[in-house]
Amino acid sequence: MKRRLAALRSGHRRQAPGEPRAVGYLYVLPALAVYAVFLLYPFGQSVWLSFVHWDGLGVATPAGFDNYRDLFRDPSLRAPFAHALLLLLFYSALPVAIGLLLAAVMSRVRVRGMTFFRTVLFLPQVLALIVVGVAWRSILAPDGLLNDTLRAVGLGSLARPWLGDYTWALPAVGVVGTWVGTGLCMILFLAGAQRIPRELYEAARMDGAGPVREFLTVTLPGLRPQIAVALTLTIIAGLRNFDLIYITTSGGPGNATSVPAYEVYHRAFETNQVGSAAAVGVALTVLIFVLTVTVSRLVEGRRS
Repeated sequence: MKRRLAALRSGHRRQAPGEPRAVGYLYVLPALAVYAVFLLYPFGQSVWLSFVHWDGLGVATPAGFDNYRDLFRDPSLRAPFAHALLLLLFYSALPVAIGLLLAAVMSRVRVRGMTFFRTVLFLPQVLALIVVGVAWRSILAPDGLLNDTLRAVGLGSLARPWLGDYTWALPAVGVVGTWVGTGLCMILFLAGAQRIPRELYEAARMDGAGPVREFLTVTLPGLRPQIAVALTLTIIAGLRNFDLIYITTSGGPGNATSVPAYEVYHRAFETNQVGSAAAVGVALTVLIFVLTVTVSRLVEGRRS
């Protein structure tokens, strides 16, 4: 017994002959308990709420699959998911592409003050999204910095209320997401590029490879793990986006910028459709899980 207690205190122990395997699970029980209390139980409650009609105050009545059927039949519920998938172009695809480009350039070209430029590009990750939303709402306002700049250079005809325009509101919010996510992707790719053996670059140059071919044959394959991480993080950030939408447009104009996360808030706390909000939240969780698992599987398949 004394020997077993000493092994437990040191954090390293071997399972004794005849000792139940369940004893080893004691190590993960505290973490599992926290996970269950703060994640699994609330998610289970959300799943239950998605099968009822409830206004948040009265008595809940069974709804069956009506709330989930509405996700396909109700245009006001289909649109937020379509908007979220479109925003993935700005929140995930563009940051990854721009981050790869910046990482490729910075790893080849030595520029004075490179640390400063990296810090500036990564700065949006440090700022709270509430601060980012307030700043960009001011920039994109009808009398904001962007429109003032366009008028100053003779392009006043392009000025418009960016966040109040049915056509441009969603891309405008997407550009903000691109600005936020690019720095994270760049830092991930720069860290990954430093782990690629220099001999591979030298071999490619000896074979006559130029910068583009060197990037495609050496840098890009070497950054597959980092690309998978970047895609996973940016996809999750794009699909659960709420802060920027709430601060900049509140889903408007109309529902032109409504996304699932904002729709959950809107239905649960503004229109008292708690069951419908729960169904949207559960569907969003499933969508995030499917997309992130798909990305991971694709990368693992290529590596194998």
